[in-house]
Amino acid sequence: MQDKAPLTAGPGALSGLRVVDLTRVLGGPYCTMILSDHGAEVIKLEPPQGDEVRDWGPPFDENGDASYFVGVNRNKRSVGLDLAKPEGREVLLRLLEGADVLVENFKPGSMEKWGLGFEELLSQRFPRLIHCRVSGFGASGPLGGFPGYDAILQAMVGLMSINGTEDSGPTRLGTPIVDIATGLFSAVAILMALHERQRSGKGQYCDMTLHDCGMALLHPHAANFFLNGKRPVATGNPHPNLAPYAKFATATGEIFVGVGNDPTWRKFCAFLGLDHLARDERFATNGARVVNKPALMAILAERFAPEDGHELCLRMLAAGLPAGPVLGVDQAMAAAHTAHRGMVTEKDGFRALGTPIKLSRTPGGTRAAPPRFGAHTREVLASRGFSEEEIARLAEAGVLVEARRR
Repeated sequence: MQDKAPLTAGPGALSGLRVVDLTRVLGGPYCTMILSDHGAEVIKLEPPQGDEVRDWGPPFDENGDASYFVGVNRNKRSVGLDLAKPEGREVLLRLLEGADVLVENFKPGSMEKWGLGFEELLSQRFPRLIHCRVSGFGASGPLGGFPGYDAILQAMVGLMSINGTEDSGPTRLGTPIVDIATGLFSAVAILMALHERQRSGKGQYCDMTLHDCGMALLHPHAANFFLNGKRPVATGNPHPNLAPYAKFATATGEIFVGVGNDPTWRKFCAFLGLDHLARDERFATNGARVVNKPALMAILAERFAPEDGHELCLRMLAAGLPAGPVLGVDQAMAAAHTAHRGMVTEKDGFRALGTPIKLSRTPGGTRAAPPRFGAHTREVLASRGFSEEEIARLAEAGVLVEARRR
């Protein structure tokens, strides 16, 4: 039984993996947080101004870092480094010696402009290196090289058009889902490349874009379009392919119920004392229920209205019927099952979401709070063979940056 997220849970499944992290904002940092949660050593190289999301608040922590930064940068070590200087790029190359993975989200062409392109240099000098680039649209094609932000991509790939209601029109999802999905897909890509490297001994380039990862989230709407040729539209809470699969008001708050197949529908009707609906030809099959959804929704809305939603959901779940109360974020964080699953982690005053990846022998979790800017600059360089004299010289030249430049 689990009652809190692991803090120092052993070395982790990725212990020994060395990652140089040149990313900022969300997609890239989310990827490297996943790796660091499971034991990878992640060295976050920040530009002189720092990762800009350190300023994306309020709220801010006691050190002045915004929640946006704090939420996705635990377990990492921060080094302030000016890559615009040739000496800074030489420091990067020394840090890449023995590294397994480089993750960056510069505008396509930036690394090449600096003489650090994968084909031109990195693959030659570090043949086992996995180089993962996160960008908006990739380097080529009609939109190649253009900048990308989560909401812009939500709009461009169609996600916004299927979210919201007929009245609201296209609506941005409440979480930066494209950035987060890109981080997830990037972590998967890196692990795939590492697995393949065990056979070939060679690294490779992972070309990850917000555009592609956003499009990959369009199921089932893309699949529906490929079959019927009709433009998907926003349906609000109800599912476009299932019924009932929607939100209903009760006497104590809103609930969401889902019926995934016809046997469950019959069980659902029996539980609610609505056996006649299961025999009604308008509702007997899922296809019929989708076609006659307005009539079905009206009947169920009347049935649910007087119920205690929380108590009803527990009874439905116990009966094997998918249902749940619509909770606020604060309520979800305080829920008993959240604690049981270790999905809130605390360490030295730092609170965050726990890792959803649960491994039996090598669990991951919070090992260290998110780093202050440049907090590990000298420590990291010393561990990579830089002498005290070299470090002092680089700091004096402004190559190493230990306080953010505003």
